[in-house]
Amino acid sequence: MKYLLLGLAAGSLAALTGALSYRFGHASARLVAEALAPLQGSELISAATAPKVPPPLARPYATKVVLDVEIREHTQTLADGVSYTYWTFGEDTPGKFLRVREGDMVETHLMNHPDNTLAHNIDFHGATGPGGGGEASFVAPGHSATFSWRAMRPGLFLYHCVAAPAGLHIANGMDGLILVEPKEGLPKVDREYFVIQGEFYTTGKFGEAGHQQFSMAKALEERPEYVVFNGHVGSLMGAGALTAKVGERVRIYLGNAGPSLVSSFHVVGEIFDDVYGEGGVVANQHNVQTTVIPVGGSAMVEFSVEVPGEYQFVDHSMFRAFNKGAMGTLRVTGRGDEMIYSGRTKEEVYQPGTKLDRLAAFSDTPGTELSHDALLAHGAQVFNGVCSACHQSNAEGLPNTFPPLAKSDFLMADKTRAIGILENGLKGEITVNGKQYHGEMPKLPLGDVEIASVLSYVRNSFGNQGDTVSLADVRQMRERPQAPDRAARQVAAR
Repeated sequence: MKYLLLGLAAGSLAALTGALSYRFGHASARLVAEALAPLQGSELISAATAPKVPPPLARPYATKVVLDVEIREHTQTLADGVSYTYWTFGEDTPGKFLRVREGDMVETHLMNHPDNTLAHNIDFHGATGPGGGGEASFVAPGHSATFSWRAMRPGLFLYHCVAAPAGLHIANGMDGLILVEPKEGLPKVDREYFVIQGEFYTTGKFGEAGHQQFSMAKALEERPEYVVFNGHVGSLMGAGALTAKVGERVRIYLGNAGPSLVSSFHVVGEIFDDVYGEGGVVANQHNVQTTVIPVGGSAMVEFSVEVPGEYQFVDHSMFRAFNKGAMGTLRVTGRGDEMIYSGRTKEEVYQPGTKLDRLAAFSDTPGTELSHDALLAHGAQVFNGVCSACHQSNAEGLPNTFPPLAKSDFLMADKTRAIGILENGLKGEITVNGKQYHGEMPKLPLGDVEIASVLSYVRNSFGNQGDTVSLADVRQMRERPQAPDRAARQVAAR
C-alpha cells in the first residue's frame, strides 16, 4: 500500500508537470514544479516590526507558515502636533516585514477588528492568484478570512489593501513587505533594515496642528502634504535612526507603497555597492548613487560603511525630503580614516582671488633652493591638485586627448622647454612617444616653486628618470627677454 501511494504521488506530480508545461512553457513549468516540492511541517511566519528585519531562514526545506494579521483603524501621530486616523495591518504602519522561503505555503488569517468601520482585504504581490489574495480575503468588520498561497518565486514583494478605492486604503497606511528568500539564501550582511515610502493626503497643510482628515481632492491631483518613511515624519531620525559600525555591510529592503509618487532613494555620502532592482534577487547594478523604486515596487541596496558619522537618506526629489518628511538617518560609529575622508580641517576668511594670490605669494618669495626631497614632496601635491585632472593620477593621460607624462620622451628631452610650457602654456601639435596630440594647455597660475617642484616630481616618477629642476632654472627661464607669447610659439614649433 505504501509503495502504491508513492507511485500515485509520483504520477500526479508528473501529470502536474505536464500540465504546467502546456500552460507556462517548459522553463516556467520547471521553476513552478521545483517550488511545489512537498512541504515539511508548519511554523509561525518569521516577522519583525519596522525598521527591523527577522534573521535569515536556516531551514533547507519548504514548510507551511502561518500568518495572523489583524486590521486596525485607529488614531496615531503623523508629525509633531499632527494626528491622523491610520488603517493598519497590525498596530502600526507599515505592516511587519515578513520572511519566508521559496516554496513555502503561506496560510493567511486576516482579521478585521470589530471596532473598525470598513471592509478590508490584503493583496500579496508575491502571490499567484486573483487579486493576489484580495478576493479571497475581503472581510467585513468583526469577521476573519483564511486563504493560502504558495511562494513560488523569490523576491522582495509589497503587500497592501486592495479594497476599493485601493488608493485610499494604501494612503491611510495599509502596506508592508514580504521577502521570499531564494532556496540558496541571499549574500550574508552585517545589518538589515526595512524602509517603506508612503504618502498622506491631508486637508491641512504640512505641519498644520490638530487632527487631519484625508483629502480626496489632493489625492486625485497626486499632491500629498506628507511623503514619509515608515509611516510617520521623523520615524527614522533621532532615537529611531538606523545604526551601523565602521566596516560593516548594510542591506536595506526598500518598498514604495505610493499610492502615486515614484521614489528616488539616496543615502547622502554613501554609494550603493549592489542594487537589486525592482525587488529581484540578482544584483543588476553596482556603484549606484540613487536608485528608482516604482510605485507598488521594491528594491534592495547593499553598501559598506567606512567613515563614522550621521548619514541622511532621502527621496532625492528634494522638496519631499526637506518639506514633506521623506528623510531618515543612518548613524555610523567607529574609527575614521582620513585617507578616505578628513572632514573639515580648516576654515578661513575668503576673498575673491585669494587662492591664486596665496600660490603666487608662496612661490615667488625669494629664498634658498629646496632640497631634492622637499622638491619631490611639494611636487606630488601640485601634481595631484593641478595636473592629474587632465593627465590622470597615473600620468598616462587620455588617448587622443591629453598626452602622457609617464615615460614621456617629449617631457624628458628638454628641461627648458618643459619650464616654458608651464610658464606660458602650449598650443599646437606635438608628438609624444610616437603619437600626435593637438590641443591647448592654458597658462597655469603657478609660481617658481610650483613649477620647479612639479617638474622635478614628474621627471623622477611614473617611469621617468632625470635631474631635478631648480628654482634657479625656473627664474633663469622667466628672466629671458621675449614677447609674452613667444615661449609658447617656440615650444609649439619644436
